[in-house]
Parts: sequence; structure tokens; C-alpha cells
Amino acid sequence: MYDVVIIGAGPAGLTAGIYAGRAGLKSLIIDSKQVGGTVNNAPLIENYPGFDAIEGMKLTEIMANQTKKYAEIKEFTPVVEVSKTDDVFLIKTNDEKIESKNVIFATGTNVRTLDAPGIQEHAGRGVSYCAVCDGNFFIGRKVLVVGGGNSAAVEALYLNRIGVECSLVHRRDKLRCDEKLQEDLKERGIKVHWNCEVKCVSGDPFVEQVVLINNKTGEEIELNVDGVFLSIGHDPNSQLAQCSGIECNEYGYIIVDGNMATSIDGAYAAGDVTGGIKQISVATSQGAIASSDIQSKLM
Repeated sequence: MYDVVIIGAGPAGLTAGIYAGRAGLKSLIIDSKQVGGTVNNAPLIENYPGFDAIEGMKLTEIMANQTKKYAEIKEFTPVVEVSKTDDVFLIKTNDEKIESKNVIFATGTNVRTLDAPGIQEHAGRGVSYCAVCDGNFFIGRKVLVVGGGNSAAVEALYLNRIGVECSLVHRRDKLRCDEKLQEDLKERGIKVHWNCEVKCVSGDPFVEQVVLINNKTGEEIELNVDGVFLSIGHDPNSQLAQCSGIECNEYGYIIVDGNMATSIDGAYAAGDVTGGIKQISVATSQGAIASSDIQSKLM
């Protein structure tokens, strides 16, 4: 019997494991993939306290090595079901059934991408999914932001503010973002390519050009750019939690209180799967809060 089983070995899950282990709790971290989550995909991280610049996989390695001092980690172990009977959670994998007094869902999100040729090939080579993470690499250079919602507008304004020359492409003739954000885009002089979609991305080895196609006229537009920022949304990995009866919002993000507790007693969530700002520092904070609350209740 574990005191806490943490599902997900990204920054939130690893931090939760550190805090739980240091509190004397018997802890297990399970992940269906390699430890580290989406942080492994970051070529360079420059906004995490304590490091001027560090590769994503290196930061993951440091976090994981520290966590292993306090918690057991099982990689490549998909969890297929979580249920609760009385005061015990039953966590089922393909190979075993694990009992725990508490569970933390730190399952993260998947960023939405495009099927356009060149997108996957240039991931980390000019194609990015996070302006806050990678914007500094493009100061003084040209980029294209793809999307029409609040996230896309905020990312375009952020890039513009730090000195990146950016334009926005949206497949419709009107943005979906808040009116105030639309006003800010106009005030900043950020060009919008209306009714356009990305046809392909090219460059060797880094992004050099994007071809847009107007879905009304069929016209193709060639843009010489150094980067493409995709901001078309995230899909939370909350299916396991939802099947467990945990309440999620209309977008699928797990609803939590100030202690990261969910609608089921003893079940918590931390990191990107709770929505909000998707940053490593936020995820680690939430992991710490969840384990600290579990500790206080088991004392």
C-alpha cells in the first residue's frame, strides 16, 4: 500500500514525488512514456530559476535523479484505470494492480499541431509551441504565429513586445480572441493574414519559408520567416481522471481547489492538466502543493 501514487513523470509529478518522499510518504510515480514529459522536447530553457540556460532533457535528468532519492519511478507503464473503493485507490496497469491512499494526476497535455508538410521536420528548428519558452531566440527576426484565439493573440503581442517581428495567420476573417486583444494587435501594427492556412514549411535545416494558401481565393502567399509559432490549443490528458469520476471543466481540464484537490477525496491534480499557465515553474509549484496537502492529512 502506497501513501500516494503519482501518475505522470513531468515536472509536476517529479516535484510531487520529492515533496512526498521527503515527508516520509511511500510514493510511486508512473508514466506511460519516458520521464520528463514535454520538457524533453524543449531545445533550450532560459526561464527556469537557477539556470541561465539548460536543455530540456538535461533539466529532466537532474529532476529525475533528485526524485529517485525519495520516490520510486516506473517509466513506460501506462495506467489503464483508476478507481476508489472505500478509502483506497486501485491503480491498474497492464501488468499489476497497485493500492494507494491518495493519487495525483500529473498527466499533462498534448499540444495541437498541423499536418502541413515541414511542421514535424522543423520542430525545434524554427517551429515552436511556446512563445514564452522560445521567443528570445527570435529577437530581431521574423516569425509567423498560427491561430486566432486568445492564446495566439497573447503570444503574438508577447513576441512583438520583446522585439520579434511577427505576423498572425488565421483561417477565418475574424479573430476569436477578446476584443481588447484585437485592439492591442491593431495598435501594435501586427499584420493578420486573413482566411489563410499554412500549406507547407521549408528550410534547411532551420525554417526559412512558409507558404500560406487563402481558403477563399486559392491564392498562395510565400513568406520568408525564421520561425513558426503554433498556438492552436492544447488537449488535456484527463481521460483517465474523467473515467474515474473526477470533475473537469468544459475544456477537459481537471478542476482543483487551492490545495490541488479534485472533486474526489484523496485525488489531486497538478501541472498542465489543470489548465492555466503552462510553465515548468507553475507545474513544480502545484506538485509541491498537492504533496504537502496529502502530508498534512496523513499526519
